Amino acid sequence: MAMLVMMLCLSTTALANLAGPMTDGQHILLMRHADAPGFSDPAGHRLDQCSTQRNLGEFGKKQAERTGQWLSQQGIESAKVFSSPWCRCIDTATLLKKGPVTIDPALGSFFENMSQANQKTEALRQLVQKSLKQFPKTPIIMVSHHVNIEAFTGVVLGSGDMVLVKIGPNGKPISHQVFPGMR
Repeated sequence: MAMLVMMLCLSTTALANLAGPMTDGQHILLMRHADAPGFSDPAGHRLDQCSTQRNLGEFGKKQAERTGQWLSQQGIESAKVFSSPWCRCIDTATLLKKGPVTIDPALGSFFENMSQANQKTEALRQLVQKSLKQFPKTPIIMVSHHVNIEAFTGVVLGSGDMVLVKIGPNGKPISHQVFPGMR
């Protein structure tokens, strides 16, 4: 059964052509961090201590590596990669093997303080707009959390899922295409 699910995911995503849109200066790929067992972070977690956070499990690590391989099959050998400061996002971004990872607080989760939604979403909009101007012909991958991605795009993603987002001149999404993560 697991093999069938993996084959379905691969066949669904195998036909994607990301290299074209991701180098047109109008698209970014947002990715929810790979599988990290559990829900939320433990009380008292610290961003500077991975051992206090919910982290990727073995499946999540393999999922991120397989996603990086899939991206290579799509023509994305290297990218400008951004990550939330949470370790599960940094690890996901690193395991994609698409280049150095830049940590940006605009991608940081606001799950535990939903009152930050508007502020964080605006910060993400600005990061996206600035990045597309700075790297117009370079694929841009941003690894974040479900609350951030949903607030920015309106799309709910599962662990390791991706959404290719076309960005308007104002830095806001105008269309999107969802790609399931590698299972």
